[in-house]
Amino acid sequence: MPYIGKSPQFGVRSRFYFTATGSETSISGTSDSGTTLIYTDGAYVDVYLNGVLLVAGTDYNTTTANTIGGLAALSADDIVEIIVYDVFSVANTLPSTGGTFSGAVTVAGNTTVSGTLSVQEVTLNKAVSGKTETATLSANKTIDFDTNQNFVYTLGASINLTNPTTDTSDSIGQSGFIMFIQDGTGSRTVSPGSNYTIPGGGALTLSTTANAVDMVPYVIEAADKIRLGTPQLAYAAIT
Repeated sequence: MPYIGKSPQFGVRSRFYFTATGSETSISGTSDSGTTLIYTDGAYVDVYLNGVLLVAGTDYNTTTANTIGGLAALSADDIVEIIVYDVFSVANTLPSTGGTFSGAVTVAGNTTVSGTLSVQEVTLNKAVSGKTETATLSANKTIDFDTNQNFVYTLGASINLTNPTTDTSDSIGQSGFIMFIQDGTGSRTVSPGSNYTIPGGGALTLSTTANAVDMVPYVIEAADKIRLGTPQLAYAAIT
């Protein structure tokens, strides 16, 4: 059975006052406050005449939609108070602790997910940009692949890329790029830690020219294993 009760949040109880002009035997339409008398089920309506509760089916009827009929002729200035209780069902609610939607869900606004979102299939109607970290590096750097996907670093000194401290197993399959930009001095070097692998097993060779821009692609193959691609060297300056 649906719940019926007072709930200010959902407004399930409505009150209407009508002041008689005299001789009316039915009440409908606009109340004294300007609201329109509407009810879904006449069984959930209480009617008072000058503060006295009337008996449904004896003192009045609700056989006509949104109308209190069958009244004894009212006198001028009689006050008819009508209380309407709406009916609602809580069958299709989802608890705040979680649950499952069996049908399609449309969200018109922004949605923020702080945990892990698992989906079987996604159709994107707009390009999605990976979050990018931009920084000037003057000391060794530990990249946070959990927070960012792409990285743009200006080299203010020769540095080591230390092994990530976050769990990269959650990011397996993630790919992106690391952009290295030489500062005005140039000849800055980058030495990756043991979790990084480089094509041919050698060193990461970057441009040495001042302000040179190099891009290194990467993919996280497994936990603690980050494959770096061959550096794309000396991109032309964009003017």
